[in-house]
Amino acid sequence: MSEQRTQCRHILALSGGKDSAALAIYMKGRVPEMEYVFCDTGKELDETYEYLDLLEVYLERRVVRLKGEGLGFDDLLEIRRGFLPSPQMRWCTEYLKIKPYERYIGDDHVISYVGIRADEGHRKRYISTKPNITARYPFVEDGIRRNDVIEILNATYIGGRPIGLPTYYEWRSRSGCYFCFYQQRREWVGLLETHPDLFQKAMDYERDDELTGERYTWVQGESLAELARPERVAQIKRDFEVRTAKKMVQIADRPLSNVFAAEADDDPSGCTICHL
Repeated sequence: MSEQRTQCRHILALSGGKDSAALAIYMKGRVPEMEYVFCDTGKELDETYEYLDLLEVYLERRVVRLKGEGLGFDDLLEIRRGFLPSPQMRWCTEYLKIKPYERYIGDDHVISYVGIRADEGHRKRYISTKPNITARYPFVEDGIRRNDVIEILNATYIGGRPIGLPTYYEWRSRSGCYFCFYQQRREWVGLLETHPDLFQKAMDYERDDELTGERYTWVQGESLAELARPERVAQIKRDFEVRTAKKMVQIADRPLSNVFAAEADDDPSGCTICHL
């Protein structure tokens, strides 16, 4: 009779965002055998990779980069005949995030540590339904809220400087692919102004089906070419200023990056494995 495997693995999946990063810092030393992974779609921002490299230095552990098996985003898009992923059809998350994560875990018993905070009860959901995976929410258990997460990041130093928030929070509210369909219009403008080459690549994915008349766009009801028009950009910026005026009062004397970080907290949508 073969010996039954009883070993339990401890895994923390990093998204490249503030909450999972703060959780990795928070858990350092508490679970010495912790494994850190990142599901890499190949379409991430350079800022995300730089942030992960920074975390590796602090954690003194390698962050395992997981990729889809054989097929990348462009391959999957071709199979779907150009049908872009959307909040209703998140095939990118399924094939480029969840499946690589589950393949890495295999049939081992795993405790997976998730960076949902105590003030995010509405987001308490897990990325996998495999019975051998048990989710834990240390921030929920210990009452860690958004301000605590920011404090953890700002109080953690490497080379005399705090790790802080990922730099993309200066114009974006969440981690994930550069063309993430969950981005707000103001964030698309941020991509246009910060990474015009990536904006162009995202725009190249959009198309009109001449036979059906259907439009395949990242933003509902608007193509990126339309969004990028100067007058439209100006309008989007004005709308954003009005919408965030109250938030600026709530987080007065804080950098703009905190405004975008707060935007993400107010939005219950998104894929947990991509955006925490």
